[in-house]
Order: sequence, then C-alpha cells, then structure tokens
Amino acid sequence: MAATGSTEKPDVLVFGPPKLTITKALGDGFVQHTFENQRDLGRIAPAMAERIRGIAVTELIRVDQAMLSKFPKLEIVSTFGVGYDHIDVGYARDHKIVVTHTPDVLTEETADAALGLLICTVREYVKADRYVRSGLWTNQPYPLTVGSMRDRTVGLVGMGRIGKAIARRLEAMKIPVVYHARRADPNVLHRHYPKLLDMAKAVDTLVVMTPGGSATSKLVNADVINALGPNGVIVNLSRGSVVDEEALIEALKSGSILAAGLDVYANEPVVPEALKALSNVVLLPHIASASVLTRGAMDQLVVENIKDWFAGKIPPTPVPETPVKGR
Repeated sequence: MAATGSTEKPDVLVFGPPKLTITKALGDGFVQHTFENQRDLGRIAPAMAERIRGIAVTELIRVDQAMLSKFPKLEIVSTFGVGYDHIDVGYARDHKIVVTHTPDVLTEETADAALGLLICTVREYVKADRYVRSGLWTNQPYPLTVGSMRDRTVGLVGMGRIGKAIARRLEAMKIPVVYHARRADPNVLHRHYPKLLDMAKAVDTLVVMTPGGSATSKLVNADVINALGPNGVIVNLSRGSVVDEEALIEALKSGSILAAGLDVYANEPVVPEALKALSNVVLLPHIASASVLTRGAMDQLVVENIKDWFAGKIPPTPVPETPVKGR
C-alpha cells in the first residue's frame, strides 16, 4: 500500500496491477492508496476505507458488492477497458456510484486485431509459420489451405462501436456481413438477425464482439457452433464466457467446424490443455487492444474520468447503467 498527498485532497484507491501511467497521471492532486488484489484489500484500515471517494481500476479485476460496500463515501469507479462485467454495476447504480469505462480509444485497434485473427485463422498463418521454422518447406510445399476469405459470409455477434469498425473493414474486403444484436440498429444497413441461431445457419463465420456478463453467458452454444457447418470459423475477442468453451472444443475436435481464433477464455489466464493441443485453433493472450499507444490512451481515459468527476464536471465515458445527467 502507498499513500501520497494532503488529506484535503480526494482519497482515491488505485486497484489492480500497478500502472505508473495511471498513478503518475493522477499526480499529487489526490491521496492515492494502491492495492493490487482482493487479498491486499482485506487489510485496508476502516478509517482509510471511510475516506475513499474514488476507485481507479487498472485491469479487468473483480470489483464486487463486498468490495464496494467497504467504502461508504465512494462516488465513482473508473475502470480500464471497454467491457465492465467485472464491476457490480447494479450495486453501484443502487448506491448512486458512477461507473466509467474506456470505450472509443480502443475501437480501431481491436477491430484491426479481429481482422488479423480472422485471416490468420482461416488461412492457417500460424501453422504455416511453424512449417517454415521446422524445415519441412525444404522437402515439400505447404498444403493448400481449405479455408479462404473469398467464399465467406461473416456474422457479427454484436454491432456496437467495435462491431461497426469490423464491418467497415470486411466491407472493404468485399466480404458479406450480417449481424445479430438484441435490437436492430437503424443506422446499420447490414441484415439484422433477431435470433443468433438463425444467423449461424445462414453464415459460416462468427466474429463475437458482444459484452460479457450473465446476459450473454454461453450465448454461442453447441447449437450455434454446429450450425456453422464444416467450413465454420469462430473468432472471439469479447469475453470467454460468451462462447461455450467445452462445446467449441468438441466441435473443433470432431470437425463439426473448421477452425477458431480466440483472444479470450472462460478462465483467463488459464487456457484448457484441450485447446492448446488442437492445430485448428489460433490462441492469443487477450491482446486485442494491447499496443503501447492504445493501452496508454485507455489509461489516460481512466484518469480523465476521475479528474473530471472531482473537478465537478461530467466524466466523458460513464456506462449506461449509471448515467450522469448533470452536476
């Protein structure tokens, strides 16, 4: 634990893996208290907890009701990442705590990653790289890839900021796009499927870019996966909980679908050995937005939300469940 600054300044808890970009940007305008995890937080003194008015969350680390209830004067939770299913927003809403996140600044980077992972998966680039390194290419050419981007229709699961950015890229590649979301977006011209299973039957490729949480848990289930057919490909950059991991493994093993590209998993950072053993899946360590440039912008937005709130302003990116209509 570390604390700096005058007690006249707002007390802010910096929670999660240490990030100099956040603590330095908060500067001496706040009394900063840093805790890396729930275990460390268990040692917080009641007198200190009474003073905490803001929390800056540095990673996708759980902030539940038990934690939030420790801080009776808490006003704002500013979290890193566009997804915020790791925050108990229901408790925050009921206790008039504003929750903010970091959308927009990672949209294009994540969309780039989605296209890269999709192409890499379909065209077997990781497997081909290993082929060259192994020396096999000196004996015989790499086999023709079964998959191609030229005969695909992509179904986007989710059509938010990142989904739209992915769709723009696919359009430029002349790849047909449709989408599934709870509601049709009147500003999106692509066909909308109210039912995910119906879309899965009509396409051969799913790119999953929808929020996590209980509402989308195992949304992409065995029926949806198998509906894609033997040329099917699934790419997931949302949350591991959205895809039924066991059903996906079985489909990859049996050949019910062709391949998968994953950046997220059900129990990160633990990846099932069954997935690691498969040659028709590309595995990334949750790096869709992980460039120095983009992660720096996300850190800065965490800080900006905190600073604006305590300056009496409306923070730039509150989540819909805890809107700020005025100060």
